[in-house]
Amino acid sequence: MAPGDRTNAGNLPHELTSFVGRRREVVEVRSLLSVSRLVTLTGIGGVGKTRLALRVAADSARAFEDGVWLVELGEVYEPGAVVDAALSALGLREGAGVAPEALLVEYLEPRKLLLVLDNCEHLVEPAADLARPLLRACPELRVLATSREPLGIGGEAVFRVPPLTMPDPNRQTQAAGEFDHYESMSLFAERAAMAVPGFAITENNQDVVARICRRLDGLPLAIELAAVRLRAMSEDQILRRLTDRFGLLTTGSRGAPVRQQTLAWCIDWSHELCSPAERELWGRLAVFFGSFALDAVEGICAHTSAADQVVDVVGSLIDKSILIREEAGGTVRYRLLETLRDYGTERLQETGEFASLLRRHRDWYEHLVLRAESEWISSRQVGWLVRLDAELPNIRAALQFCLTGPTEAGAGLRMAAALYPYWRVRGRLREGMRWLAQLLAVQGGTADVERIKALYVLSVLSGLNGDPDASALYAERGAAMAAQLGDRLGGALMADAAGWHALFTGESAAACEYFESSLPVFREHGNPLYLMWSLLGLALACDAAGDRARSEECQREILAVTESRGESVYRGWSLWGAAMGAWRRGEGSRAKDLVTRGLQLARLVDDRISAMGCLELLSWIAVDDGAPRRAARLMGATEALARTVGRQSTIFPNAHVEHARFEQEARQAIGDRGFETEFRQGLGTRFDDAAAFALEETGPSDSSAEPGATSLTRREQQVAELVAEGLTNKAIAARLVISQRTAQGHVEHILSKLGFNSRAQIAAWSIEQKRGE
Repeated sequence: MAPGDRTNAGNLPHELTSFVGRRREVVEVRSLLSVSRLVTLTGIGGVGKTRLALRVAADSARAFEDGVWLVELGEVYEPGAVVDAALSALGLREGAGVAPEALLVEYLEPRKLLLVLDNCEHLVEPAADLARPLLRACPELRVLATSREPLGIGGEAVFRVPPLTMPDPNRQTQAAGEFDHYESMSLFAERAAMAVPGFAITENNQDVVARICRRLDGLPLAIELAAVRLRAMSEDQILRRLTDRFGLLTTGSRGAPVRQQTLAWCIDWSHELCSPAERELWGRLAVFFGSFALDAVEGICAHTSAADQVVDVVGSLIDKSILIREEAGGTVRYRLLETLRDYGTERLQETGEFASLLRRHRDWYEHLVLRAESEWISSRQVGWLVRLDAELPNIRAALQFCLTGPTEAGAGLRMAAALYPYWRVRGRLREGMRWLAQLLAVQGGTADVERIKALYVLSVLSGLNGDPDASALYAERGAAMAAQLGDRLGGALMADAAGWHALFTGESAAACEYFESSLPVFREHGNPLYLMWSLLGLALACDAAGDRARSEECQREILAVTESRGESVYRGWSLWGAAMGAWRRGEGSRAKDLVTRGLQLARLVDDRISAMGCLELLSWIAVDDGAPRRAARLMGATEALARTVGRQSTIFPNAHVEHARFEQEARQAIGDRGFETEFRQGLGTRFDDAAAFALEETGPSDSSAEPGATSLTRREQQVAELVAEGLTNKAIAARLVISQRTAQGHVEHILSKLGFNSRAQIAAWSIEQKRGE
């Protein structure tokens, strides 16, 4: 990996609040990580395991050339999905016929990397089963885990996270600032000042605050919940309430450890201090998994309240630190801490509406997924990709609910099948197959339209995943069912499935016949998504069969439909196909223009398979253009993608033959040593950086493209100029045909490189640069 590509690698989230104390713990855990390849932070809920792990990970980032990567398991409830969560966190896509465990090992084995497995307590065995073989096979890998109990792996170092430091109750002091070095009091002071601006610990209140922190056993979550109560109470009132509750606690007979009881009654107390509407919503919000948006809260939880009242109650819960507000890319979402979600679930179950709310949750997300499918071939596609990424934990929870019985499974089949274009573009083939297979088993053998479509998706996904036998079996079952029902559309879908199977098995002529037979039905039906599936399959099949004229005709039709609707994924594929046709006809300049546009779209929607095809073609064009070093670098980047998404020989027929020819030409031009140097450079480049290089947004060394005091790349220079024009990140993304997240990343890099802290400074700097030209 190039030095410039390794900086800031990883996916650690930004801290929403300040990190207080824990200096000794950070040092100790980092020391453990230096001698043990697996360190597990243990402790009760609310003690701060996750915050400590994330701080240690962030502080250790420089020691890991290939980044620090967070795998969040708190939102994973199926043991088999732990490996999928790791693949997703690392940005890896399932390769055809490659076991996900093998893909992880292949990716991690040469890398020096820290993997953070967070919230393992409900998946201790699957988490251990993931970590054990990875640590054995990958010598430079380190794992930092958080769990309420150790993973139980040989060589594991266990660090029990203690409460925050507290003043000694037997020590009397009157000096102002005497308690400043106690972590619990510093945390109380910081969070209290956020709730009541101007709050400070003084000689008048320091003893009371010290007693509050001791009463709460130094537990960070409990202290934060208490501190926000200063909006409505004084320090003395908070202490008095806590003292009364502690008296009730110690006379009870709870069997839990004292600190665990302390957290429980602190949450009890916070719950009692909420209004009836706040308590009701707190319980109902426990139905969500991961983060959620306001429209989901209104649609699922507001069946007895008006939507505008829900907004007010959500705001109140944020003020009380029950809900966490997150904002990314101009979108606001909310999250319950896992401990508070567990508490809310208990309260919700007491009301007797838990089951009905789970069904409302499922129904709402089923509607969301079906809307996404219906609008997939449109300008809203990119927005739907972002939304589905964010909603995946809730979608999985809804699908899990559908496994509870045959009467629920039909909705699950509709959801899982409607997610087919999402499973495919995100490379989640195994996950889609797993849900569909389980739901089909629960539903039984009833023949209906939902089952036919589910069999279609399962057949195609199985073929893409390298299992042609399963692909054929599902296609045959679906065809028989469609014939039994006399369903013409279902019959066309299964003909399409048979076409994909034939394509996967190299029977291109048969594949063409199947796709040609399904096309008229899809045209008549008017579903543009089905039309894209058939046209894309036919284009690939005709190309493999040598009928390039028909293949290009299909590509042109895909391009016409997708351009008119503002779609991105299939338009990217059609641009690649059109570029291949132009290149074969000797139209190098046009081919480069088309494939560049295709790569821009592939990057926009993070479609790694399409991007791989574009990078490959650009490497061939580079050889033709007399740029063998650039070609070698692009070939390395293509190989890097192939290792994460698999070599899709079905999608890129005969690509290996052309690749071998152009690789040989590049080697002859620059020698084997020169080729290998550039190839390794490309091989170690992250996808975004490889795309930027391919699109000529960065120079040959992937560093500065402009001379002078700054090190802004060419793309960053463009972004700085657009900031000077007053454009938002969203507007910049639209102008440059990149994702909003990528635009935001460019702005952050510019701020960091120039040492600025505002967009206004970027604008002023950019204007000054223009004047100096």
